[in-house]
Amino acid sequence: MPEPALPARPRLRLRVTATAESHLRAGHPWLYESSVREQNREGEAGELAVVYDRRDRFLALGLYDPHSPLRLRVLHVGSPVVVDETWWEARLEAAIHRRAALFGPETDGYRVINGESDGFPGAVLDRYARTLVLKLYTAAWFPHLSLLLRLLEERFPKYRVVVRLSRNIGALAEEAGLHDGETLVGTEPDGPVIFREAGLHFEADVVRGQKTGFFLDQRENRRRVEALAKGRRVLNAFSFSGGFSLYSARGGAQGVVSLDISAHALRSAERNFALNTSDPHVAACRHETVQADVFDWLSETRREFDLIVLDPPSLARREAERAGAIRAYAKLASDGLRRLAPGGILVSASCSAHVSADEFFEAVRGVARRSGRRWRELRTSRHAPDHHAAFAEAEYLKAIYLQFEP
Repeated sequence: MPEPALPARPRLRLRVTATAESHLRAGHPWLYESSVREQNREGEAGELAVVYDRRDRFLALGLYDPHSPLRLRVLHVGSPVVVDETWWEARLEAAIHRRAALFGPETDGYRVINGESDGFPGAVLDRYARTLVLKLYTAAWFPHLSLLLRLLEERFPKYRVVVRLSRNIGALAEEAGLHDGETLVGTEPDGPVIFREAGLHFEADVVRGQKTGFFLDQRENRRRVEALAKGRRVLNAFSFSGGFSLYSARGGAQGVVSLDISAHALRSAERNFALNTSDPHVAACRHETVQADVFDWLSETRREFDLIVLDPPSLARREAERAGAIRAYAKLASDGLRRLAPGGILVSASCSAHVSADEFFEAVRGVARRSGRRWRELRTSRHAPDHHAAFAEAEYLKAIYLQFEP
């Protein structure tokens, strides 16, 4: 006699605070645990949960995560929709279409899916040649991973797919049989993946490297620095694997110093230069690596440069660190300015989401004003087009370019 079928569980239903309702209607993609007033039952990671408003009308639908303070990552707001494979396929195609006109054949490294801003909350997808790196920030994606991989295989046939996992979901990933850097589709890479960016070759450590293996978000600023580098002595502070250094070399820099505390990063910078020696400007540029703490080195060195790039890692990982980060950005700019030759250009960047663009720009401008030197602001910049930010909390990247008179 067959086992009786178990009754289907009712859809997970949430009711939220009035403030949260307003935020959801305004397009905010997160619902915090503290904003949930009531739910009809306990939910599991990855369940589709529906938010109803005070009049018991459908308000929003999203991916539920009981393990995170971000209790719901919103997929849709408005009238009810059916979230199935066709729905997800349309979202993937929309993300790909947004980038279709951005890059030619000289670039095969870029962001394909930028999380919430592309309708895939808690997930990003980066392309490096024929390798895709999927980074997950929530366990809510684990139940949907096979569907997502199937869509990627259909859209990117014969591409490798590597998964990277945010540290906060490592234990949950182990329970799900996943580990960071695992190859889910295709053969495992036998070393760094080589890709092209604006005609330059770079390596990306897609298995163990920071982010998904490379800092793709600074591409547009690297191009701008290249246009400023001709004949200049360049310092690339917090150089990582030498992105700004290599662009400066191709731009005709007289010499470039890559400065970083990580010997591993500096070796990667040297390999990236070796990948591009067919370019006559790169081959002619004198490239020097210096392993040191940037703050210490800048305050102690007496060397002078014509173009200084300050691109530190995030200095404020939480709101409580915001004020200290603003002071640190000012100190970096001040120390960099003392090493800047007359007529030189200072490029200062921040990736701290907790420091606003206005706060960061004013910190750097304040240093310039107090220096007593005459200067002009060449430009400020924000996100690259493949890293577009669709809501305020997604905005983190900013840079300012100042030139000081001879």
